[in-house]
Amino acid sequence: MLLTKNDESFNKLGGTLPDPIPAHAVDAAEKHLRDVLAIAFEHAYPRSAVVVFDARCDLAIALTEAYRRCIPDAVFIDFDAVSPEAVTDAFVPLAPSDLVVLIQSTNFRLDAYRIRVELFKRDLKVIEHPHLARMPGMQALYYIDSLAYDPAYYRGVGNALKARIDRARCGAIDSGGERLVFASPFESAKLNVGDYSNMKNVGGQFPIGEVFTEAQDLEAVNGRVRIFVFGDTSFSVNRPEKPITLVIAQGRVTGVVDSTPEFDQVLVNIRADEGEVWLRELGFGMNRAFSKDRMVDDIGTYERMCGIHLSLGAKHGVYNKPNIRRAGAKHHVDVFAVTEAVFLDDDVVYADGVWQV
Repeated sequence: MLLTKNDESFNKLGGTLPDPIPAHAVDAAEKHLRDVLAIAFEHAYPRSAVVVFDARCDLAIALTEAYRRCIPDAVFIDFDAVSPEAVTDAFVPLAPSDLVVLIQSTNFRLDAYRIRVELFKRDLKVIEHPHLARMPGMQALYYIDSLAYDPAYYRGVGNALKARIDRARCGAIDSGGERLVFASPFESAKLNVGDYSNMKNVGGQFPIGEVFTEAQDLEAVNGRVRIFVFGDTSFSVNRPEKPITLVIAQGRVTGVVDSTPEFDQVLVNIRADEGEVWLRELGFGMNRAFSKDRMVDDIGTYERMCGIHLSLGAKHGVYNKPNIRRAGAKHHVDVFAVTEAVFLDDDVVYADGVWQV
């Protein structure tokens, strides 16, 4: 059982336990998080930890239980049972390299206090699990699977992908009868693979599993790409009945085939604010827990899916482009390509659902 009658969260729920996530899944979460804490974060006693959680959904409750098992000496704070000041006060005694875990059914708000930004300023390690309530039922089990940390895969394949991207002169995506061509070298790829050894900040949003870049010359991107999922206006996964084909000319969406009213609205919103629809991020998702058949509703989580995702809109804060003003860049909408193959130069680096580097 995930809660007891002595638990404050039990009483807050009116004395009625929610249907719990199966015990074997909580056991799996414990195993995965032990690996994450030990290997990716190198967190161990006597370093301090604070876990801020809520009990608004089954997945949040399950992850909280898993962390209680992994780091029993941590301070656990029910976000809904205390004041915002009590939450921020709990961070005060922490020293650089201590750990904060945020388990959020939605997204914690502390007025002007930007939690992760402020914690990183203090050189604290941070693990964020946001928007958990968007992933009920089987999706919660997929999410738990996605927390598995295989350092040989993530670090080995991730670094090999980065090296191959960084030396490529061009690339292409085959999305089953359509081809999108990047006739440009790529920006230096960024890693999200649980290796923080060369990074200023340790941690971020979980699950992990991504290498991302974009064309150095955005206008050198041309062709067509079929997408099977896009992030809609509620930041949720939207899967149309049939893939939508995007027509890309000089790095911009100039046409759409087999669109839906929901996707049309996404484009309308981008054009209203930015005038045109840029294609920017090229994301190499690595998390094998997610696929076309194993989906979750939260777009920020599904972004790690093993395969290619792209972004629509001018916003991509990691890379600066002289022809895009940051102040006018408001949209970053993830779309997921039907990915038959990925090419860097003339080499196939993805086929049959697997990265090949």
